[in-house]
Amino acid sequence: MTQITEKGQVTIPVELRRKFGLLPHTEVEVVEENGHVVVRPKPGGMNRGRWIAEQMRGRLNGKATMTTEELMTLTRGDD
Repeated sequence: MTQITEKGQVTIPVELRRKFGLLPHTEVEVVEENGHVVVRPKPGGMNRGRWIAEQMRGRLNGKATMTTEELMTLTRGDD
């Protein structure tokens, strides 16, 4: 069972996040449709790949400054 926190936050079960591609840093929208609350990826919104690219922008400048492990940590999803 999932509960809404004092701040209005909810945890989406991992099975649903995986099934629908709701990875960390994916922007979602919460809307009402036919009397139901619907959470879905925001069209054109930030997704995990775009977020990683933004984090990497300007970091290398011709030389690697991150170890392989640091890069892998950045690109892994949180489950």
